[in-house]
Amino acid sequence: MSPNSVYVATKNLGKLAELRAIFGDHAWVAVSFPGYREVAEGTASYAENAALKARGLRADLASAGICAAVIGDDSGLEVRGLDGRPGILSARYGGDATWAQRRRLLLDELHAAGPVSRAARFVCALHFIAANGTEHCGQAELDGAITETERGDGGFSYDAIFRPLGESRTFAEFSETEKNACSHRSIAVRRLLEAVDAVEAKPRHTGT
Repeated sequence: MSPNSVYVATKNLGKLAELRAIFGDHAWVAVSFPGYREVAEGTASYAENAALKARGLRADLASAGICAAVIGDDSGLEVRGLDGRPGILSARYGGDATWAQRRRLLLDELHAAGPVSRAARFVCALHFIAANGTEHCGQAELDGAITETERGDGGFSYDAIFRPLGESRTFAEFSETEKNACSHRSIAVRRLLEAVDAVEAKPRHTGT
């Protein structure tokens, strides 16, 4: 285990892969923990959910005899024409649905709503707990719009229907490198690392 490893509180393989790539640019190593038990998320804020995830993973690691840095991530898509939905419930939009079904449902709902704004934004909140127990957070938003149809086969979640502001392509049409240079998640990571670096060294794994 690298001394710069940080455990990520997620079972979303797309999110984990994206964080691994983003962290890699900053000499951090994002790893998963098979024993992570997903926590019940609230509806108050992304920041609250990110903290719940990080603290839940920290408890799971402690039960396994591991003291290490952890990070929780909560993100969502807010669409102006849908009064900010799906928002904090983005991963639960449509109930027990696949991501492809959620994208289709969102496009159908916008179409049924008539001439409403397709302006949207991605939001990402990160909550980091160092091995010594200190906590830091970072949050970012990225403006854009919802396309009329799905485009591209990269990325995950709502990437195929989200076009960042000033771009003609959806996130699913970006290369991994292009997306990780400007996404809401990469901006949140940079803000988080600035907060961490301001007060302490990079995370150190001290478990077994």
